Amino acid sequence: MQSKYRAVIVDDEPANLESLERILKSDGAEVISFLDPQDALLFLRKGLVDVLLTDLRLKSWSGMDLLEAVKILDPSIEIIMMTAFGTVEIAVEAMKKGAYDFITKPLQRIQVLKAIHRALDRRQLVLENNRLREAVFDEGQSGQRDIIWKSESMGKMMEIAIQAARSRANVLIEGESGTGKGLLAQYIHDKSDCAITKKGILVKINCTAIPDNLLEAELFGYESGAFTGAIKRKQGKVELAHEGTLFLDEVGIAPAALQSKLLRFLQEGEFERLGSNETLKIETRVISATNVDLKSAIQGRQFREDLYYRLNVLHVRVPALRERLEDIPVLATQFIADSAKKNGRQVPLIHSKALERLTCYSWPGNIRELQNLMERLVVLNTAEEIRSEDLPQEFGGARKDSVIRVPIGMPLKKVEKLLFDETLKSTRGDKRLAARLLGVHPRTLYRYLEQQTSQISETITKQPISNSEAIPTESKQSSVENN
Repeated sequence: MQSKYRAVIVDDEPANLESLERILKSDGAEVISFLDPQDALLFLRKGLVDVLLTDLRLKSWSGMDLLEAVKILDPSIEIIMMTAFGTVEIAVEAMKKGAYDFITKPLQRIQVLKAIHRALDRRQLVLENNRLREAVFDEGQSGQRDIIWKSESMGKMMEIAIQAARSRANVLIEGESGTGKGLLAQYIHDKSDCAITKKGILVKINCTAIPDNLLEAELFGYESGAFTGAIKRKQGKVELAHEGTLFLDEVGIAPAALQSKLLRFLQEGEFERLGSNETLKIETRVISATNVDLKSAIQGRQFREDLYYRLNVLHVRVPALRERLEDIPVLATQFIADSAKKNGRQVPLIHSKALERLTCYSWPGNIRELQNLMERLVVLNTAEEIRSEDLPQEFGGARKDSVIRVPIGMPLKKVEKLLFDETLKSTRGDKRLAARLLGVHPRTLYRYLEQQTSQISETITKQPISNSEAIPTESKQSSVENN
């Protein structure tokens, strides 16, 4: 039978070794025992070990010396210290040096196994977080450190982005707010392979951050005296982007007058500063981004169709975070590390159940919302671990104090309907999360909803509309109390 885990025991008392060996082997462990800590250290250099139990007082070394040496050798090995002379001061010192737990002799089976299992859970958590962090920097997966992805939808998007970077063609990036359109524009510029666009810089202008009456001046520049407050000549963003890339963020809200001048610039590569008759000519590539449906804006006469086709030579759609759920674990791990560094904190480990809850959320704010949440969790964290219960209420489904009242004698089918309906209400229609809370497969929930829809349709078809019981109403005997 395959061992559940591998444990090393170090103790200079043979009787203690034999006793611990029996306890751990009965738990399914592969056990390697040593009387001498130096022999144990030599073995640890060669073999993969999950947990180490060592006595604090040894003949040749102290357990503290072994602890420090093992943590240098492999920080992921969880170490449990044992002693018959336990004090609070010694326990605190051991924890500071990296010990996971500290147990006192005489040892009891339950005490030992409880400490072992907690240590193994911790090791698994550390290894999983390390794996996620390695995935962030896996150049073979993403090709770029700052753009993190593993999902198929992001893979297809990146293929287009790479082709766009190799050309001088204008690029239109569409996607919801917070999906990372600006980051993608930076990526395309940084990876530019065109002789002209790779010479210059990326110049950004956010069309929503500048009033309409100043947007043209900011884009094309102006001469001294062009308007009140224009005391000296100023180059516009277009000029600064010569032989580089001009990024027009949220171009969908550009006013009509500016759209006309922008169209001319895209067609001819020419423009005039405000207050000047001199025509300037530059070479640049334009990347634009929008969270507005430009085709609908064209139909509503809010955006010029000819400008749309000038901007949209290459089209890239950035998927919403809810469309790339498999990317959430690596994104969350990276944002945790970034936030810890930014705020001068230890990098906390995130539990798998917390990650599961993150993937069950709809993420209306997309990546920006995830990034902000991770920073909040890091700043407020005191345990160096992020658990599922640390997440805000909207990530946990129904409130813990929610109560469903079931009248005595209610038929089982009606109880089932009540549980399904109220759980769906508490998760705001999130079927995957509701299925998790109910402990059923999502297909069970979908079948239930299909049956409800079918029953209502049949009732409407068979019963006359005037019959007050034609459409069954939800029982009002039940209520959900949210304290």
